[in-house]
Amino acid sequence: MNGLNNKQSEAVIQTEGPVLLLAGAGSGKTRVLTHRIAYLIEEKGVDPYNILAITFTNKAAGEMRERVDMIVGHGAGRVWVSTFHALCVRILRRYIDRLGYESSFTIYDADDQKAAIKACLKKLNIDSKQYPEKMVLHEISKAKEQFIAPYEYDREASGNYRKMQIARVYTEYQKRLKQSNALDFDDLLYKTVELFQFHPDILDSYQERFKYIMIDEYQDTNHIQFLLVKLLASKYRNLCVVGDDDQSIYKFRGANIFNILNFEKEYTEAKVIKLEQNYRSTGNILKAANGVISNNEGRKDKALWTEKNDGDKVTFNLYDTEYQEADGVVSEIKKLHEDGRPYHHFAILYRTNAQSRIFEEKLMLRNIPYRIIGGQNFYGRKEIKDIISYLKVIDNGQDEIAVRRIINVPKRGIGDTSVSKVIAYADTYDMSLIDALYDASNIPGLSRAAAKIETFTDLISEFRDYVEEGMSLADLYDAILDRTGYMAELVAENTDEASVRIENLNELKNKIVTYTEETEQPTLSGLLEEIALVAEVDSLSENEDVVLLMTLHSAKGLEFPCVFMGGMEDRLFPSGMALNSDDEDAVNEERRLCYVGITRAQEKLYLSASRQRMLNGSTNYNPISRFVKEIPTDVIAMNGNGAHAIKKQSVKEEIPTYNKTFAKKPVFGKEFKVTQAEIDYKVGDRVSHVKFGEGIVIGLTKSAKDYEVKVSFDKKEYGIKNMFASFAKLKKIN
Repeated sequence: MNGLNNKQSEAVIQTEGPVLLLAGAGSGKTRVLTHRIAYLIEEKGVDPYNILAITFTNKAAGEMRERVDMIVGHGAGRVWVSTFHALCVRILRRYIDRLGYESSFTIYDADDQKAAIKACLKKLNIDSKQYPEKMVLHEISKAKEQFIAPYEYDREASGNYRKMQIARVYTEYQKRLKQSNALDFDDLLYKTVELFQFHPDILDSYQERFKYIMIDEYQDTNHIQFLLVKLLASKYRNLCVVGDDDQSIYKFRGANIFNILNFEKEYTEAKVIKLEQNYRSTGNILKAANGVISNNEGRKDKALWTEKNDGDKVTFNLYDTEYQEADGVVSEIKKLHEDGRPYHHFAILYRTNAQSRIFEEKLMLRNIPYRIIGGQNFYGRKEIKDIISYLKVIDNGQDEIAVRRIINVPKRGIGDTSVSKVIAYADTYDMSLIDALYDASNIPGLSRAAAKIETFTDLISEFRDYVEEGMSLADLYDAILDRTGYMAELVAENTDEASVRIENLNELKNKIVTYTEETEQPTLSGLLEEIALVAEVDSLSENEDVVLLMTLHSAKGLEFPCVFMGGMEDRLFPSGMALNSDDEDAVNEERRLCYVGITRAQEKLYLSASRQRMLNGSTNYNPISRFVKEIPTDVIAMNGNGAHAIKKQSVKEEIPTYNKTFAKKPVFGKEFKVTQAEIDYKVGDRVSHVKFGEGIVIGLTKSAKDYEVKVSFDKKEYGIKNMFASFAKLKKIN
């Protein structure tokens, strides 16, 4: 018990009955769990064989295993420390014959699943363009998470043609899996719950085995995991769950926050213990985190505190553009590094993967080493490499690697065998691959593939004609996405992964538009050269001193001395999707994500926003994030020079509500607002902008506290832009 605080000690010795440990960020929950296991064995005399500890990742399970071995010593190996999936595999290997499978079942990975779904669609004569494999798999996965069998899905789909078709595929897919003696990852949980429900003798044997159960990160559990835990713990009810509803950020993966919020309803005799002392961050960082999260409704009441000093205030910088923001962040990192901090002290966090691109470019220009966690180098992502390869082939068809990459992307029925024949023909006649493709009709043995190759070469010729006719690079980019069907395929896929890829493609367009605006004579060759210079990043070893870049989701569970959170603007963070969602919890989840980001910082926290930001090729003017405004004014420092100064923004007094001692004045104290009386123009009027020149107002829409103005500018390079009236400061031309 040495080294534990009072609440941690209480959590360790509360071994009987249901226990909910509300463990705030940095409160030492892993330490509590491992000491609790040791206490059960050494002080309570519990056989290690009767203890189960479940974590969410193999890494976390390994770390807990090591800690338990170190503390307990002899006998620790009999404690079952596992992930949910590993637990289920061990159970099913022993008893899955009761469900009609053989114990030697195989586990399908994502590619195996796609191939199986593709075969199902073909057998059922369902168009894969209307029902893309990934979309169907996503729907089936959601059904399994809710423990909905194919026949139940079919019954609930009655009257909904699309769901009825998916039900057919779901039924055929499960039939095919059974015939192949295979399970997918969702089946591992589903079949274990099914096994327990239909074979109570097996359930009873595991209830006798696992008399003491501990679940880490309980806020991230989904419905099928909830059912599994409920079944295992129903006999002895010695269930200890550890989690933090304020860090529930994986709803898009199926996590159900109500598993932790309703724990006391499910287990009415539950003991609730709050671990609120934080060992990670300084006082001001914790006050900022508490100030933000206190605005969420329906959460468990708690507030982090620390015995550490207040430390530096949270820093907020407002910049004119996202490029100035990235430059400001990188400059501060450079300065702090020169003052003696190693690069691995720094983390740059952002809401979407696409935001990494500008930070990467600025880090490259300053020769600062970096690594992206939970993602690739921006220009190394598949969708980015695909479209850049199209641009390379249009610009210079001699790039055989680029040609080979895109010849069947998106799929157009040109297989490897056909490509091999074209390559052999090119080698025989000493010609480039692209020239051989143009001569496909003369290549022996291609048969029907020749017509498909001709469709591809016609497309490349069409794009080259666009360039010769003077089409802008941004329009050429749009044409590639449209004419190839690349974007349509991602939209039809309709999955979270597809949405991320679309965001990345939109960010690539931002790069193209910016290059065009900032270059006197923009060319396709020049664009590709600039991208190549920025994208040429050497691989970095694990031991190198590097700045880490990652999304806020990827940062969960990590900590850094200095954290930079960029893009703190409404419609980016919180996301526009969350702000427009019918789901009442959507903005709450975004706020929880912000809380997670803030609590990654140990010593210094920097927040930043941009007055204007290019999104999907258009310049947007979004308000500063509401989350920044929720930070108490006495713990945040507003920085900025000249045009960046926060004082330049028009403001109005507003007092939001905070709980407990963190009820401070809002960070700005005021809100942006534009009234109709302040706008002297209407749709059809000519106006002027300080940067974009003159144009015509083609749209004027009232939003909550501002007017959104759409202007078609005379200068072709600026085109149509959407702006907020309070920022645009348009002047009517009489």
